[in-house]
Amino acid sequence: MKRTNNRMPFILAVALALLTGCGLVSRDEVARVSSPDGRVEAVLIETNAGATTSFGYEVHVVPKGRSTSAQVAWLYGAGRSKNAYGANLKWTDDHELVIEYLDAREERLERASVNVEGRAVKVSLRSGVNDATAPAGGMLYNLERARGSSK
Repeated sequence: MKRTNNRMPFILAVALALLTGCGLVSRDEVARVSSPDGRVEAVLIETNAGATTSFGYEVHVVPKGRSTSAQVAWLYGAGRSKNAYGANLKWTDDHELVIEYLDAREERLERASVNVEGRAVKVSLRSGVNDATAPAGGMLYNLERARGSSK
């Protein structure tokens, strides 16, 4: 997956889907990871505009249990391994979140620091991290498959 700052293919695919009535972009929470002290959470939202596009990933930092608010990072076409889409959220301590992934077509750190629950949280992107344990496919697909097998 080659990195580029061009969002045009994604924007065109979304516009085409909307114009043809094929549906809207879905936004699904696929990961929520608490800071070591449990007061703040990093939230990963997987977006999907259909078969002609790749997955997008929004990252938010919020107070524990709260819904998403200001986005801190965006990844498009990100992978955790050669066969697994997505990213991993890692807290190095209560004040630092690292977003790890192997590669992405587009990557954007929108806020390198955000204030949540009275603390500054530093946010960074780290590409080149291969997660050999990540299951193949999109993150929502794997969550739904895991829920189905646990019933």
